[in-house]
Amino acid sequence: MVNSEWMKPHQRLDAWKLSFEFVKTVYGITAGFPSDEKFGLVSQLRRASVSVPVNIAEGAARRTKKEFRQFLYISSGSVSELDTLLMLSKELKFVSLSEYEHLNEKLVVIAKCVNGLIRSISVD
Repeated sequence: MVNSEWMKPHQRLDAWKLSFEFVKTVYGITAGFPSDEKFGLVSQLRRASVSVPVNIAEGAARRTKKEFRQFLYISSGSVSELDTLLMLSKELKFVSLSEYEHLNEKLVVIAKCVNGLIRSISVD
């Protein structure tokens, strides 16, 4: 029998766990966006949110710390993209102030986790 933890190292990372849950939150909230935003903000928010845990997972499966770090940088970029998209969603009144604050708080924690991982990986 194959050890599933060995096969899925990303699932042990807090950054991955939190960002994976964040994706589900984003999907739930964007379901209430206007239908004419399906190919606009909804698509961009969903794509950017999915990018965070997916790149953490892909990086964790790479053979070198340098490769892992590069995928973490991509995740970090997606977090920044999400920050802007959420702010725009709030300004356009697609999300309430309380929804925005809730999402933003979660995003700040995710950003700290991703940046902490980046700092913890020393490139040889």
